[in-house]
Amino acid sequence: MMDMPGIPPFHALAAMLLTVAMFVAFARGRIATEIVSLVTIVIIALGLFFFPLEGQHQTDGLTLAFAGFGHPALITICALMIMGRGLVVTGALEPATRLLSEVWKFNRSLGMFVSLVLAMALSMMVNDTPVLVLLLPVFVALAERGAMAASKTLIPLNAAVLIGGMATTIGTSTNLLVVSIAADLGMRPMRVFDYTHIVAVAALFALPYLWLVMPRLLPDNGQAFARNRRVFSATLRVDDDSDLIGETPRDLQARMPEDFQFEGSLDRQITANSRLPVSGSHKALEEAMRSLKARVAPAWVVERINAAARGHASDVVVVEMAVTAESRLVGLTIPSSGVAGQFGVAVLGIHQQTRGPDVGRHEYSELQLRPGDVLLVMGSLAEIEEFAESDRLLLLEGVVEVPRRSKAWLAGAIMFGSVFTASIGLWPIAIAALGGAILMFATGCVKFDRVGRALSANVIVLVAASIAIGRLILESGAAGWLGQLLSAGLQFLPPAAIVAAVMLFVTLLTNFASNAAAATVGTPIAFSIAQTLGLPVEPLVLAVLFGCNLCYATPIAYQTNMLIMEEGQYKFGDYLRTGVPLVILMATVLSIMLVITYM
Repeated sequence: MMDMPGIPPFHALAAMLLTVAMFVAFARGRIATEIVSLVTIVIIALGLFFFPLEGQHQTDGLTLAFAGFGHPALITICALMIMGRGLVVTGALEPATRLLSEVWKFNRSLGMFVSLVLAMALSMMVNDTPVLVLLLPVFVALAERGAMAASKTLIPLNAAVLIGGMATTIGTSTNLLVVSIAADLGMRPMRVFDYTHIVAVAALFALPYLWLVMPRLLPDNGQAFARNRRVFSATLRVDDDSDLIGETPRDLQARMPEDFQFEGSLDRQITANSRLPVSGSHKALEEAMRSLKARVAPAWVVERINAAARGHASDVVVVEMAVTAESRLVGLTIPSSGVAGQFGVAVLGIHQQTRGPDVGRHEYSELQLRPGDVLLVMGSLAEIEEFAESDRLLLLEGVVEVPRRSKAWLAGAIMFGSVFTASIGLWPIAIAALGGAILMFATGCVKFDRVGRALSANVIVLVAASIAIGRLILESGAAGWLGQLLSAGLQFLPPAAIVAAVMLFVTLLTNFASNAAAATVGTPIAFSIAQTLGLPVEPLVLAVLFGCNLCYATPIAYQTNMLIMEEGQYKFGDYLRTGVPLVILMATVLSIMLVITYM
């Protein structure tokens, strides 16, 4: 029988106290995550400088504290962020979102099922947050068009993303962190799809719950969620070689988004170079242009904008700008204002909230601008800022980059190549991801001066601090002491129960603190338990990895949980009511599968 361990050494006790303090700071949320992370690194550096570990020099503590910034796991995470941005800014994932919209129009239940499966599949290759950011507007738009309320779909969608994210080593930054720490401790390196089959079995059990049960447990916040989106008047331009020639607007209306309308006569025949008055939201106008292969801006202006963007190596963006009372544009129309020739920007549409019953009946070119009108403007950010300053316009929130769709296939190929070569073991994932990121820059899928938008400083500092605290827990002896303590309590349990206990312990930490911090604490402890009880290392390390991803029960457990909270008008109890059963279901199936696979 294994005895309980004695009092931990000084450094081990200090490491555990620092870890608890970090967890509490994360959970309370009063101090920014990056500040807590930086303070943790500073405390480790100063503490080990003045009180070095036994047998080490003062400078060794500095190396331990700051080693996370050069760790292969962090380099890999940054490279994957860059590749993920490449997929977003080139529109490589747009076909998947368009498919979703079509399926939801056909059948709600089928649309929900396909959405969940697609979310799981996408998050296996792309970090969870970009996948949710990509899918979120689709579900918001579907809810506004009369589909299932967003409050009934967003929590299941988020859970599907998290389940898919745990299925590969590159699915989340936490997965990479766990397998990297485990490799540092001596476990064999894990390839991308080494444990995917285990998560796939658990997903089969979780999918019916997400699809059929979870929406019934959630409130219908459709009324609270409904929002009035701006509707812009615009002119749809038909080229002389367009396939639309000979058709009528009435023929085309059925193919258009519900919040898009042709104005004026719907039965007039479309001819070469027709100018059709239309109205719709920004998203609807984009969808109509793509579907009809038409434009809402003159060709020469679009060509000028693209040429300027290439010359300045910048992205083309679309922004909403409000006309102020001091603007020279008041009383003018867009053609008479000369903004295209003077500033090199294109005004795609005009929203006039104060218009009367003739809304949508005037030609876009005839609308006289008033204070409070909102313009939908396309151009490079520098030209748009010059336009705003010169003509006294107010830049509103929501700058949207125009996808560089010509490079979508290239971005997809680079991501596929990186994942495939790493999955077959051709080279480590760090090299594959780094090579993919370099190719994203070299091919122009990601602009080098925009790399800051791809990289999250919050994540970088958090991962670096997590690596530092993990190494401190290991080298101070805290991991060994905690491992002995847990082993003494778990020694009488069967292997499946031990795996489940480790997983639930990490799950508890994850749902009330940072999953990265839980990973760095849990991985060394799992290693120690395996060695003490004579069990294989892989199932206990994977129990930690899975536990870090079972973050469904609280809104603070993961950043995507917070991302959907406002959109779905959720309360803390909504996460608890739907998340706890899912945690129990996933932990049970995953524990059994780990025992079957490794024990």
